[in-house]
Amino acid sequence: MGSEPPGSPQVVEDGGEEDEEELSGGEEAEFRSSSGRGSLLTRRGITLRVLLKDGLVEPGDGVLAIHYLGKNFVGDLLNDGKIRWVETGQIFNSPSAWATHCKRLVNPAKKSGCGWASVRYRGQKLAQYKTTWLHKYQPSADMSMVSEEDDDEDEEEGKAVMQADEKNKNNKPGLHDVMVSRRADRERIPVRYCSLGTRDAARDPHTLVELSAFSAINRFQPFNVAVSSNVLLLMDFHCHLTTSEVVGYLGGRWDTNTQLLTVLRAFPCRTRLADRDTASGVEEEICQNLFMRGLSLVGWYHSHPRGPALPSLQDIDSQMDHQLRLQGSNNGFQPCLGIICGPYYHGNQGVASTITPFWVVPPPEQRPNDYGIPVAVEVTYVQDNFLTSDVLNEMMLLVDYYRTAPDLVHFNQYWCPETTMMDKIKGSLSCHAPKDQAYSQILEHVYSQLSNTQ
Repeated sequence: MGSEPPGSPQVVEDGGEEDEEELSGGEEAEFRSSSGRGSLLTRRGITLRVLLKDGLVEPGDGVLAIHYLGKNFVGDLLNDGKIRWVETGQIFNSPSAWATHCKRLVNPAKKSGCGWASVRYRGQKLAQYKTTWLHKYQPSADMSMVSEEDDDEDEEEGKAVMQADEKNKNNKPGLHDVMVSRRADRERIPVRYCSLGTRDAARDPHTLVELSAFSAINRFQPFNVAVSSNVLLLMDFHCHLTTSEVVGYLGGRWDTNTQLLTVLRAFPCRTRLADRDTASGVEEEICQNLFMRGLSLVGWYHSHPRGPALPSLQDIDSQMDHQLRLQGSNNGFQPCLGIICGPYYHGNQGVASTITPFWVVPPPEQRPNDYGIPVAVEVTYVQDNFLTSDVLNEMMLLVDYYRTAPDLVHFNQYWCPETTMMDKIKGSLSCHAPKDQAYSQILEHVYSQLSNTQ
């Protein structure tokens, strides 16, 4: 999204219960006219318009930023002292309004934004510009008027998180780069979330974390989920083809009235995770497919080929990013579903892949430097009547893409003493079979193409 808002931008005025409000132009003039610049402005009277008028800051694109719980928000400073959030084009009347809005996206329990202590102008907190203004124009003023009582909170929130982000900044961009530097085929033992403690930049980002239940953290699942069997079939097929991790998008619909997220289509990414050059083109093609089908982006999936289908610390941060991105693209709550598929983990029961839907709850407000809490999502699986031509075509495209890949699974080899890889994939996909029994003959054509790749 660009910095220009589509159509008439929404102006957000709410700055939180505890934050100062911005003055209207008339109120600001009254403060100034009482006895010129020598008159004392209260803390509330020093606004971005005042700082702009007196030359302490200048309007510009991308000059404002908020760093909160590992998430970054960028804003434009407009000529009238208002703030435009680059992600959505929304207009905010004050730093407090913008900070509160952004922080509530990450942590819905957040009551105020601590705007002047949270928003940075060209890397420096706005509260410091307010102090500079008072030193320059009202040197006799009581500095308690620019008290930064919220400063410590935001400093602590940002310090450990920023260190971790700096170390892993190349590992946390968009959906395609989520798992570039995985450790191959080494057994990873999951840990309990309660054992993690505060975020630590030295901790292995590939550490797997057991899922919690919503009830275990005294919450209810805030939405219902229904997933089409064709989505599971295509996703499972994609994850079986290669010994490397794969990733894809989930398309569907979000009903705000029933709070139901319906996942109707999987969109595999036919590209290498480390191939940044082709990633943008693949993602653009998928976005067009979503649009043509009247679907919205509702989630993503990826595989752990030989490991447990549990999120790593890196997956948890990526899921939080995706949740924030989907919420930021709308003016209301919209969930983002994450799914992990483990096709070849020998801890699975039988030949079926383990498929794990999950979501991430922000850490408690009193522990802002903790990791997000990965929770299991209860899902209703809806059996489709037949295998659609879209799914079949996508399967054939995947076979063609991986046909010459060095990490293509050899389906004539054995997964276990009595089961070949071909038997394994057939058995797993049969768990997602549509009601129409003719699908088996259709899939045999796909399986024959797989055999020809060896």
